[in-house]
Amino acid sequence: MRILRSILAILLLLTQLAGGAPRQIARAARPEAAPASRTQDSFVETTQDKGYRFERGGWNYVHLEGTPHDIGYQHGYLLAAEIADFFGVIRLELTRDSGRDWEFFRRAARQMLWPKIDPEYQAELQGIVDGLDAKKTKLDLDDIVALNAFAELGDYYVPWLDSQTRTANAALSSGEGHCSAFVATGSWTKDHQIVMAHSNWTTYSEGSRWRIIFDMVPQGGYHILMDGLPGVIVSDDDFGVNSAGLMITETTIANFHGWDPNGKPEFIRARKAMQYAGSIDDYVKIMIDGNNGGYANDWLLGDRKTGEIARFELGLKHTKLSRTKDGYFAGANFPSDPDVTKDETTFDPSNSASGPNARRIRWDQLLNGNKGKIDTAFAEVFLSDHYDTYAKKSGANRRTLCGHGDTTAETLPGSSAPPYDPYGAVQGKVIDSRLAEAMGFIARIGHPCGINFDAAKFLDAHPEFSWQSPVLRDMNAGPWTEFHPGEHVPQPAQ
Repeated sequence: MRILRSILAILLLLTQLAGGAPRQIARAARPEAAPASRTQDSFVETTQDKGYRFERGGWNYVHLEGTPHDIGYQHGYLLAAEIADFFGVIRLELTRDSGRDWEFFRRAARQMLWPKIDPEYQAELQGIVDGLDAKKTKLDLDDIVALNAFAELGDYYVPWLDSQTRTANAALSSGEGHCSAFVATGSWTKDHQIVMAHSNWTTYSEGSRWRIIFDMVPQGGYHILMDGLPGVIVSDDDFGVNSAGLMITETTIANFHGWDPNGKPEFIRARKAMQYAGSIDDYVKIMIDGNNGGYANDWLLGDRKTGEIARFELGLKHTKLSRTKDGYFAGANFPSDPDVTKDETTFDPSNSASGPNARRIRWDQLLNGNKGKIDTAFAEVFLSDHYDTYAKKSGANRRTLCGHGDTTAETLPGSSAPPYDPYGAVQGKVIDSRLAEAMGFIARIGHPCGINFDAAKFLDAHPEFSWQSPVLRDMNAGPWTEFHPGEHVPQPAQ
């Protein structure tokens, strides 16, 4: 049954008990009727062959089906305007942050990445270009491949290349990483089944466009439901579920350094794993094959069929798989393997003032403090949490699970992000075994806490970010909304 879930009317009890033990979260009643939203549902369905799209809960729901080229063509045709818009964001961010022109990224896509892409995904990427061309949107194959690889090219390849060439004024990634997430099972959850949650951390310019729900029925492999970006063939914040019952998310490893120019693009391996992995072991095998070190992550996985969860830390030199049927794994950009920490990062696990370490502590507090009660409602509350474990007070910033860089007046340890950087949690998703059985999940666009971001007001207060004015826009929070495969346009109430 497709319903809009209500925006949570829950305030966290964020103070700690004596000795540092957290209080449990009080759960409020959650009526089914959704309050008025700032987002407007669309009652018009746009189609292209077997593909179609409509809007609900602030998201664009896009169904793609058929051969690899068919799926790509539908994608490019249905989302042409959004792809062109998102391309403008990535081109601006990558060229400014790296000091390279866009042709540098096109060349890397053409010469380094394209030859290592599986033929199936080459066909899909070409399909996107052909769909765009049908809508008279002039982006070519090099543009689309570079767009798909924006995370690994900007934050991994460029710093690696600079280190190899000893480039003056070398490019720096923010270092702090992306996303907060957890997965729990067994005695930790209310019904002893898997519960998973994830908040996507990125720039607000990207986040305001990270609003696609892809319902994908490929010719080969499993049916996929995932969130994603226009023009990108993988979720990229890597949250999704497939028809084999595999539940997938991740958080990046902060301060990671490493790249193999001979490896296979991460966006291809991640898409292939979501499409073809029927088990945790399958997922690990696909991700390791051709590992290039790009977008190095702690992958959090759940298998609905077995109730087992896993954390798969994928560095370049080291990998580690941990799994359990009774426990939890949390991610907040901290490396979990001491070998990865020592050999592949400059991360300091002892500095409690850093964002990843503060969020790691908070995850442990919330998950331990609510053992046996965790469900999707609690997961929504966790993602909206504003308690700063370092400052020991509530207040949204880059150390809180619901991150707000625009309110953070300092550069945190281990990060190069400037004060008030408009970067943080831009949406949230939750899923449990019951939803996974029906291939569904619950998602909220915008800050998971429900606070809206006003771009004009922010730029007036922080003119140092005026370079973002062509692409920075409002980011309003929508309602928590449940999605399933095969949905069609919602009909207006009679």
